[in-house]
Amino acid sequence: MKRLILLALIAILLTGCPGRDRGHLIGVQDRPSSVYAPPPGMVLIPMGSFVMGPSDQDMAYSHSATSRTISMSAFYMDETEITNNQYRQFVNWVRDSIARKMLAQEAMAIPELEQYGILEDDEGFLLDEPLIRWPREGGPRRIRWDGEEEREILADMYLREEERFFGRREFDTRKWIYSYYTIDLQRAARDRDVLRQDLITRHETPVYPDTLVWIRDFTYSYNEPMTEMYFWHPTYDHYPVVGVDWNQAKAFNAWRTEYLNSYLASEGDPFAHKFELPSEAQWEYAARGGRHLSPYPWGGPYVCEPEGCFLANFKPQRGRYALTGGLYPVIAGYYPPNDYGLYDMAGNVAEWTRTAYDESFYYFMPDMNPDYQYNADPNDPPSLKRKVIRGGSWKDIGYFLQVSTRAYEYQDTATSHIGFRSVQTFPGRGLDPGRRGAESNVY
Repeated sequence: MKRLILLALIAILLTGCPGRDRGHLIGVQDRPSSVYAPPPGMVLIPMGSFVMGPSDQDMAYSHSATSRTISMSAFYMDETEITNNQYRQFVNWVRDSIARKMLAQEAMAIPELEQYGILEDDEGFLLDEPLIRWPREGGPRRIRWDGEEEREILADMYLREEERFFGRREFDTRKWIYSYYTIDLQRAARDRDVLRQDLITRHETPVYPDTLVWIRDFTYSYNEPMTEMYFWHPTYDHYPVVGVDWNQAKAFNAWRTEYLNSYLASEGDPFAHKFELPSEAQWEYAARGGRHLSPYPWGGPYVCEPEGCFLANFKPQRGRYALTGGLYPVIAGYYPPNDYGLYDMAGNVAEWTRTAYDESFYYFMPDMNPDYQYNADPNDPPSLKRKVIRGGSWKDIGYFLQVSTRAYEYQDTATSHIGFRSVQTFPGRGLDPGRRGAESNVY
C-alpha cells in the first residue's frame, strides 16, 4: 500500500512540474483560484429568462415598450442605492489623491514630505503623466491637513478669502476632478484597422454632488436645509446619494473598479469584472425578483399591504407624501426587499441605467443581454445622451414605481430624485451550493 501511495505522489510531481507533462496536453498549471468572493453589500442575481415589458396598462400611452422574452447572464447588484457615505469615500479619495500629488511635487525640496510619496515619470504611461511612488515602508501616510508645510502647499485646495462664509476655512470642492480612462470595445469590434491608442478616451469628471438641486428642482419651495445638510451631515450618511448626474455615476464605477483591482493586484489575485451601471434589462430583471408578471417588485398589484402600510416611498393620494413614512428620501433599505434581496427597487430615488433611451428599442433589441449605449462618438445623435432611469422616486406617483415603466433624463442632468446602484458581471454562470459550497463558481 505504501508503495502505491509513493508511486502516485511521484506521478503527481512529474506531471505538475514545467516541462514534465510527458508530451500530453494538460493546460497551464498553477493557475489562480477561480473562487470569487461576492462583493460586500451586493447580492447575486441568477441567470435566467423573463418577460420584459408592460405588466399593466400603458397609462401614459407612450408606446415605448412591448413584451419580449429576454435571457440574462448572472450578475451581482448592490442591495441598496449607493448612499451618501459610500459616495463620500469616492469623493474623499479624489480629494486626497489631488493633495498627495501636490505634496509629492514638493518632496524633492522638502524631504519630510516624502512620507506622502515621490512624483516620478512613467515612460510607458499613456499620456506620460507623473505617477506617485509610495514609500516602501507602510504605504501612503495619512495627510496632516494642518501641518506647517502641508497647510502652505495645500492652500489652493481651499476657498479664497473672499469666498469664505464667516471666515471658515473650507475646501473648494469645484477642484475635485477625477481622471480615468475607457476603451471603446464596440469600435474595436467594428473597425479592425483602428489603432489601439485611438480607442482609449480620457475623462475628467467633477465628483462632488450638486447640492443645489434641492432648490433648483422646486420653485417656491423651502428646501434650503436639504441643500445645506443632506450630503455631508452624519444624519444622512445612509440615505441615497442624489445630485449626481450620469457621468458622475459612471466615474464612480470606474473608480470602484480600479480601487478593487489595485488591491487584488497587490495580493497577486486576478482582476475582477468591472463595476458599472446596470443596463435597462438588468435593472428590470432584478427588480422583478423572479415575479415575472407582477407590476411591482413585491409582487402584488397594490402599493400597500392589506393593513394599509405603504411598501415604498413615493407620492400617494394626490400629494400626501408623509403617508409613506418620509417627506423626502428615506434611509436606504427602509422598506422590505424583493425576493432577490434588493431594497428600494421602487420609490425612494429613481436610478440611472447605462442604457440610452430610444422609444423603439424594444422592437429591435436582441433577446440576450440587450443594451443600447452611447459610445462617445461625436457623430452620434443627441438622443443617445438621454439615459433610461427606472424605479420612480419619492416625488413620483405610483405609475412610475412599476418595474416596466420607462423614463429618461439627460446624462448631464443632476436632480434631487435620481440616484444609482452598481452591478458587476458574475465570472461564470452561477453558484453551485451542492458541489463545493455556496461560494463556488460554476462554469
